[in-house]
Amino acid sequence: MQVIPVIDLSGGRVVHARRGQRELYQPLRSNLCVGSEPLAVVEGLMRLHPFEALYVADLDAIQGKGDNRSALRAIGSAFPGLSIWLDAGFAGEAACRDWLATGCGQLVLGSEAQADTDLLHQLTRSADADRVILSLDFRGDGFVGPPALLQRVELWPRRLIAMTLARVGSGEGPDLDRLLSLQAVARGRKIHAAGGVRHLSDLGRLAAMGVAGVLVASALHDGSLGPAELERARAGSFEGAS
Repeated sequence: MQVIPVIDLSGGRVVHARRGQRELYQPLRSNLCVGSEPLAVVEGLMRLHPFEALYVADLDAIQGKGDNRSALRAIGSAFPGLSIWLDAGFAGEAACRDWLATGCGQLVLGSEAQADTDLLHQLTRSADADRVILSLDFRGDGFVGPPALLQRVELWPRRLIAMTLARVGSGEGPDLDRLLSLQAVARGRKIHAAGGVRHLSDLGRLAAMGVAGVLVASALHDGSLGPAELERARAGSFEGAS
């Protein structure tokens, strides 16, 4: 099971995401680095563990308030082998093509930014279909996005993110029921869990369920998941985890 660190960018800084309440996010305070400058945060993460991918939420782009492309370029230049999974509120084909053309990583299509299924349909029929990841976003019990995105399973790409916004930064544990319900209809697609992961025991539960990967932030920065725990997760060694 792949562990993927998350950074949320706003105003050129990394902020601490909590429960999807973006207006309340504050600059990140981490045990891994000094300050919240994006490159310093990523350097701290990479000292912690040789991660292969990094999930980036460009909150300014998602909210239509600009973007953090300069930070993305700096990260890509410093870590050329790191695959960036970018959610930048993609809602149009031109913006998607621009990001994919950089060759820097994967495109995360967030359900909250979609008006219908048209863009997903276009992307999954394109030459870059294997670089597209659909994030199914949930707030409380409700799905955030057009209902057809949740219903048209045949349009889903091979990789999905189950994003439970109310669990992000909450320390409440992953949304296991939501993951089980998606697994029941996903027809073998790879599901990545996002929101609430606290420690190695949570990773063990997710691995036992057959979850392909997990997006993590808070547990990395507060030390709950350190080098030893991440190495055990990579090796699939969860016995005795608590």
